[in-house]
Amino acid sequence: MLSIRKIGAFGRTYRHLNRYRRILGILIKYGFGDLIERLNIDQYIEIGLQVLTASKRSAAAPHKHTRAERVRLAVEELGPTYIKLGQLLSTRSDLIQPIYIEELAKLQDEVHPFSFEEVRGVFQSEFQRPPEEIFEMFVPKPFASASIGQVHKARTREGEIVAVKVQRPGIKQLIEVDIEIMLHLATLMERNIEEFAFHRPIKIVEEFARSIEKEIDYTIEAGHIERFDRQFLANPNVYVPKVFREITTERILTMEFVKGIKVSKVTELAAAGLDKCRVVDLGADLLLQQVFDHGFFHADPHPGNILVLPGHVICLLDFGMMGTIDRQAKKAFIDLIYGAVRRDESRTAQMLLRLTSWEMEPDLHMLERDVGDIIGQYLYRPLKDIKVNRLLQDLLELTARHHLRIPPELFLMLKAFSTVEGVARSLNPDFDMVSRAVPFLKREKVERFRPGRITEEAMAVIADLVNFLQQFPREALEVVRLVKRRRLTVQFEHHGLESMIETHDRISNKLSFAIITAALIIGSSIIVIARIPPLFYGISLIGIIVFIAAAVPGLWLIFAILRKKHL
Repeated sequence: MLSIRKIGAFGRTYRHLNRYRRILGILIKYGFGDLIERLNIDQYIEIGLQVLTASKRSAAAPHKHTRAERVRLAVEELGPTYIKLGQLLSTRSDLIQPIYIEELAKLQDEVHPFSFEEVRGVFQSEFQRPPEEIFEMFVPKPFASASIGQVHKARTREGEIVAVKVQRPGIKQLIEVDIEIMLHLATLMERNIEEFAFHRPIKIVEEFARSIEKEIDYTIEAGHIERFDRQFLANPNVYVPKVFREITTERILTMEFVKGIKVSKVTELAAAGLDKCRVVDLGADLLLQQVFDHGFFHADPHPGNILVLPGHVICLLDFGMMGTIDRQAKKAFIDLIYGAVRRDESRTAQMLLRLTSWEMEPDLHMLERDVGDIIGQYLYRPLKDIKVNRLLQDLLELTARHHLRIPPELFLMLKAFSTVEGVARSLNPDFDMVSRAVPFLKREKVERFRPGRITEEAMAVIADLVNFLQQFPREALEVVRLVKRRRLTVQFEHHGLESMIETHDRISNKLSFAIITAALIIGSSIIVIARIPPLFYGISLIGIIVFIAAAVPGLWLIFAILRKKHL
């Protein structure tokens, strides 16, 4: 488990000042000094950091890149934790505008590999043995490297060729430090920047911490591979690499090394006698089966993660990012599509609301009008001319305009469809993703009326009703008991007063500080006048010490007030 500590915004010191200084320096470098000012960060960080950031902020040069491009460049320079956060945000259309999603989707986490000595250290820590003693052969130079880990080729004692993913040393500690800082910055955003507070940045960081915690535990990825393998065990067109559990830990993942042709290598596919159109059809069907048959899908099917084996067999790699979609969400999604096909703006808008969440209920009339506009744009086009990528972009703009939040799982699914469509059209420009999906949609629609399915859902409803009837009287009696004992309390939760409370606390602290300083100065003056020994040139030494002790914080208080440019 990651050790994440929530940093109080009123802390006067910070355990990771050097890393904090570097993060703020990079933000200023790319022209985000205005954001730092709005955070009121100098209220909480040491004076040395205040001076540093102030000087850099004033010297920041204008940039030729757009703001979205500067966000991406800053994230890349901030390192692996922030790259992973950027990749997560690129799936959150409810939080950021499409132009930022497009830029963050370009983030790459390829970095220089770490040394073989460090690899040996990880093995020593996990198995108390170096890799040379575990494997018959272990290639010191990795053939792939990323921010979280790198992959080496090896051969087991039984003669099987494997790919060994080794986690980068110290990456967990770096992530912990960065998430602490993120949480502190998120706290300041929520308190000081109203437009950010709406999106609840603290919750975003907490969600990200949970997400990246899974990614740095390789046993979770091993579980994903084994689950995926069970789902497609009877499908001869799908190959899933074998996991070697006995050589797999949280920091080391050992799996079968699969040799195939990357789906983007068109020339090599042709030379191997593989039909591009058949590869495209099988690859699209694989995604559709994942989503509509199993509800568990590979969320990052880019060309580097798709291999084609002899016989047109599809093999997916890198199961770190997987998505799930439950039956109810799948049902609402299919109804959304059918409502659009029938030009039923009201039904389509209702299904869109069922799939999304919101803080304030949107204007249903305006939503139906905008949904009708999108339907009008796509309904009369030939199916092969409808691009899922463009449709996704329009849907994101629609939800952002009405402040609707698409669940991350649904967005991952739509993004996976968009990615696969892009790969498919690079091999077969005439590929029609929508037509390919129609049989799956129809089958799922018909499946709802299967007697077994109806009975299953009816039994689930009855079970919920019986559970309610059993629990309600018991809970009602408990409420009555609490009322009789006068132990029933009602709690009120206020929102929007944090900034006022924080300002009040700062004023109170400064006022108390000023009163104490004034008392020390007056007391030191009385001691000096009374000539209390020991004396130094006829002046009370104690009075001088107390006066200096009061003058230093007094001058600091005056400096802080003048720096804020208001008294």
